[in-house]
Amino acid sequence: MHNPIYQFQDKYDTKFSSDDKNQAIHALESGQVLLLPHCAFSVAQNEAFLLSPNTLAKNAKNVSYNTMNQKISGSDYQTEQRDILTHFMARYAKYAQDLIGNLLPHYKQHLTIGRTSFRPAEVKNRKTSYRKDDSRLHVDAFVSTPVQGLRILRVFCNINPEHMPRVWHLGEPFNDVAKRFLPSAQSYCSAKAKLLHKCKLTKSLRSAYDHYMLQLHDIMKKDTHYQNTVEKLRFEFQPNSTWIVFTDQASHAALSGQYLLEQTFYLPVEALQMPEKSPLRILETMTNMCLTTKA
Repeated sequence: MHNPIYQFQDKYDTKFSSDDKNQAIHALESGQVLLLPHCAFSVAQNEAFLLSPNTLAKNAKNVSYNTMNQKISGSDYQTEQRDILTHFMARYAKYAQDLIGNLLPHYKQHLTIGRTSFRPAEVKNRKTSYRKDDSRLHVDAFVSTPVQGLRILRVFCNINPEHMPRVWHLGEPFNDVAKRFLPSAQSYCSAKAKLLHKCKLTKSLRSAYDHYMLQLHDIMKKDTHYQNTVEKLRFEFQPNSTWIVFTDQASHAALSGQYLLEQTFYLPVEALQMPEKSPLRILETMTNMCLTTKA
């Protein structure tokens, strides 16, 4: 099995060398998870109460923070508690931005920041449909928010106060996933994409790329035999560690864990050092099509 983890022996205040930066970008663009085991986001004393499932609103999966308008969703906290939660989420967004800026400066000017997420609920044994079951190996794709070929870069941090790890499965390389499941994918229909957008079921037009990524996401999750038999690595991300990964490329699944912070960024393929390894270029080669022309 390929090695899905590239581990730094670092500390957050360490100045990353040129070699560190080159190795980090090569690992990420090759589909590996970049692990910084000693890189921690600190929870302030007045924020400790947030490390509770009570921070989540009823039926919410995550607490979400929008850096553009500083708005919180997914929590019923009000007044002072909500202000502390908002500041907590904003601090993590800056932590993730600073980390990317220090370790991956080549990306910095090209990044678009997405949502910040706090996941205080235990993910183990969560009951849901197979499409939403993140304990099954998958690559990330968004149903209502087409990315038009942009990469999905995510920064995770385990802040579990009970010293419990975040446990993942990591699967086969994206190229193998695509070879296995793309032949079973339904063909892209531009008329359907226009209808979905007109009915406001997608925030923008779904490109052929978005369509095929969603097909891969759904088909591989639905295939129980594949989930049970494909070669995979079980890995424990320890508390006070941070990891960075292109989740549209690395096949992954969340098995257990509680109290996770996550920051999403979007990056154009043109900003990559190895664009040929991106899901977009791999799928375009396999289909012999340009997949980001708008419908």
